Amino acid sequence: MVEFAGRCLDSCPETGCVRVSLGTSLTGVAGELKERMPAWAKMKKESRGQLVLVDVEIFRGRVGALVDSGATRSYISRKALQKLQLGPKVQKLADPMVSILADNRTMRVEDYVEGVHAYFRLKKDGKVEKVLHSLTLLVEDNLPFDIVLGMDWGEAVGATLHLREHECRLPSPSGGVKTARLFHASEVDNSLAHCCLSAPAFARLVKKEQLEEHVFVAYVRPVTEPKEEKPIDPAIAKLLEEFTNLAKPPTGVVPRPIKHRIEIEPGSRTPKGAVFRMSPRELEELCKQLDKLLEKGWIRPSSSPFGAPVLFVPKKEGELRMCIDYRGLNAITVKNAEPLPRIDDLLDRVQGCKYFWKIDLKLGYHQIEVHPDDQYKTAFRTRYGHYEFIVMPFGLTNAPATFQRCMNDLFRPWLDRFVVVYLDDILVFSRTLQEHEGYLRQVLEKLREANFKINAKKCEWAKTQVLYLGHVLDRDGIKPEDSKIAMIRDWPTPCTLTELRSFLGLANYYRKFVRNFSTIAAPLRRLLKKETIWKRDKDCTSAMKKLKQALIEYPVLKVADPSLPFVVTTDVSQYGIGVVLQQDDGNGYRPVEFMSARMPSEKVVTSTYERELYALRQALEHWKHYLLGRHFKVYSDHETLRWLRTQAKTTPKLTRWAAELDQYDFELKPVKGKYKVVADALER
Repeated sequence: MVEFAGRCLDSCPETGCVRVSLGTSLTGVAGELKERMPAWAKMKKESRGQLVLVDVEIFRGRVGALVDSGATRSYISRKALQKLQLGPKVQKLADPMVSILADNRTMRVEDYVEGVHAYFRLKKDGKVEKVLHSLTLLVEDNLPFDIVLGMDWGEAVGATLHLREHECRLPSPSGGVKTARLFHASEVDNSLAHCCLSAPAFARLVKKEQLEEHVFVAYVRPVTEPKEEKPIDPAIAKLLEEFTNLAKPPTGVVPRPIKHRIEIEPGSRTPKGAVFRMSPRELEELCKQLDKLLEKGWIRPSSSPFGAPVLFVPKKEGELRMCIDYRGLNAITVKNAEPLPRIDDLLDRVQGCKYFWKIDLKLGYHQIEVHPDDQYKTAFRTRYGHYEFIVMPFGLTNAPATFQRCMNDLFRPWLDRFVVVYLDDILVFSRTLQEHEGYLRQVLEKLREANFKINAKKCEWAKTQVLYLGHVLDRDGIKPEDSKIAMIRDWPTPCTLTELRSFLGLANYYRKFVRNFSTIAAPLRRLLKKETIWKRDKDCTSAMKKLKQALIEYPVLKVADPSLPFVVTTDVSQYGIGVVLQQDDGNGYRPVEFMSARMPSEKVVTSTYERELYALRQALEHWKHYLLGRHFKVYSDHETLRWLRTQAKTTPKLTRWAAELDQYDFELKPVKGKYKVVADALER
């Protein structure tokens, strides 16, 4: 396939843009600066050229798109593809495409992206509005522009190019034709991309490449200013002033009904760790932290036969965190069977709430005492002496269970009514601001009564949107934390089993947001089997791209409302099952949660009836906490399930499944299009 592009983009002196990424070598940057200097000088003397570079916003990133009336197709550069995080959307062309440029050079294209949501800003009479276009772009490695919009785009959207006015005009959703805002319309010089260099590195670059006469330093302000915090409601601010003593740093040992116990398995050997060698900086930090812990009364000198080693781990800010390796002690400790609360259960409690208050306790573990009979077991060895903890240290196997039990006892009268607690993260929620003030007072009074201290810097007061346990909560529903999704999106290709397990572990945490998660991740899960040889193939690469893209395009889930009826929609194929739980809140059916699973191998060869019944059984068991004891509807496209309870002869397996379904009160109905569309996508 051959096509023609209208102008020689690489050799055009008017494209005076230097695009620099953090991975670009400094020598290469200097060389490109020198090459572009004649073009810049020419542009300052002459006109800015006839390039029309429109402002395009794609996935929260802004790029300049060249409108080229001589190009038959639209293109995107490989650098822009990475900058806009569109890597997961890249697909291979069935037949590579060869384009012929104006200087008779050929350009071979093998990749493309489709369905790229691009927002164009239109302006007229001082008013600005956005219009959404869906772009299909060919990927070109050496394209000097971020995006080139060709005639395929122009004809599809009805764009008109006005060279005299240096404008591109697009139809407006509100009617009429409006001018598309240009990218960096003020000066071409502003289109120079930027990179981050330290002052010494920049000085060395300038000196080495002899650029003293050509370079100047400018202070650049951020494009988007940080949002100002909304002032706290006066009533809430006055309430917080009454409890300022809660923000004081915790010290000493506070007597509490619950103390941490460490029960050792009979016949176990006493664990002892080595004293690791440390750098001068680590030794200095060790002295500081030991003095601080002794001053607070949280540790004391010890002569215990136990002795765990101490090491330091760097924090993100560059500081050092002292860690005690209690693996030896944990291995011989009798494990506490008390469970931590399920995160999805906690999130269900906030249904219909508008105001949230998140409390973070300051060094929460250190505010609980270790039982006097067990304090010697927490001993740790350092170069400067042998010490043991009086309060509960971090790293003990049963410490989370002890802390959770303490929190549950403290807030038991209010749990799930207006308070949920997961370890040291306390969330207070309410429907109105007046309710919120009353609930806050009760919680703060309880914390003051129990002498718990809070970390005021990490607390959030009277928010309408809050980040809690990796999820963003607001009145509309639940969505995953953006930073975690960005981490998954930017995750490098796993090269070992450990890296793959880490990726799947993080992705699995948000599986309820992903349609068809099990089927998408199946090729990656196969690599985790012991008998499987590690070999990444096209299926694994495709699965990782699809999984990343599915997480990027997550839906906002509705928090289950017990007052509204539930609808379960199921569908199966020989490869997997797909189920969605929905509710109608007056704005149409919204998903509460997605569930999908691969069809077990022993079920693949069975009848369609068995597969449909298996899918229904799995769905109702998964959402038993929502559906048991209430009437709901089940939509399925298999008519024979309607006669489930009236069949005279069935196999023992089907009889057992039917008995499990009898405990539910549901009405089975034939599927309709508006219900079936989601489940179809799930099972495929």
